[in-house]
Amino acid sequence: MDGEELTEHETALYDRQIRVWGADAQRRLSKSHILVSGLKGTVVEFCKNIVLAGVGSVTLNDDRLVTEELLSANFLIPLDENVYAGKTLAELCCDSLKDFNPMVRVSVEKGALSNFGVDFFDKFDVVVVSCCSLSTKKSVNEKCRKLSKRMAFYTVDCRDNCGEIFVDLQNYIYSKKKDDETFQCHLDYPSFVEAIAVPWKSLPRRVSKLYLAMRVMEKYEELEGRVPGETSAADLLNVQKLRKELCEAHSVSESQIPDSILQRLLEGRQEFPPVCAIIGGILGQEVIKAISGKGDPLKNFFFFDAMDGKGIIEDISEQKAQG
Repeated sequence: MDGEELTEHETALYDRQIRVWGADAQRRLSKSHILVSGLKGTVVEFCKNIVLAGVGSVTLNDDRLVTEELLSANFLIPLDENVYAGKTLAELCCDSLKDFNPMVRVSVEKGALSNFGVDFFDKFDVVVVSCCSLSTKKSVNEKCRKLSKRMAFYTVDCRDNCGEIFVDLQNYIYSKKKDDETFQCHLDYPSFVEAIAVPWKSLPRRVSKLYLAMRVMEKYEELEGRVPGETSAADLLNVQKLRKELCEAHSVSESQIPDSILQRLLEGRQEFPPVCAIIGGILGQEVIKAISGKGDPLKNFFFFDAMDGKGIIEDISEQKAQG
């Protein structure tokens, strides 16, 4: 992401932001390249935020066609059916995003995310994935980790009025300011596979119930061959059965994963715009921090539940569990 200085036009356009995080951080942003796959409401909020912040380029990947469900929280889709007839979700969002900031290059990459090889990801600095299977999350994260450069990887999943963000910044070094003095900090992140492999019994007793419930849902969708989010109340009995099996395997009580949360995750196919704005805003903030190398990054899960209005950060790793 190192390169030439900001142009005069960029300096004028991003003047207010430069006053907040500095010219060097803005330069890093303007030279960064971001891949975003899975364009539901939360991810669309994220895209809007980073395009307005002035990243170098955003590549969108989502070959789905528009459905009534997707219209509920995606403000980038035009209301005129004649406009989106025959166009993929990525193509429609691309057209709309360009209007937010002409300085940012927005493009579309067609194809299934799971089919892209390691070399494909080398042209990006940040990869954000959503609306994909458990196996795709794992494989894309591992491909990013095989690159010679450090890649920032994120997954985001919003269901009903709650959601989850996972972060993998690998071996991350960043600057922190305290008492007018700047010093460097270092964090080691586990991969997605390593993080979700941590035995539940070794997690903190008050670990977010959403963390455990999301793992049950991911596993259920994988076993059933379901597209993420394509579940309903009719699946509850089978999900409860899987919860019992997983809790027994991890030696934890089923009460850690209440039926009420499972029901919401099963039935919550549509996203709520206010929740999308919160989680998409947090994700945008984290990506900006990762690119600029300034500010304490999130490590490594974030959960938000509108039922109690709380945002929770959980550091879930083998090192943390042993400590």
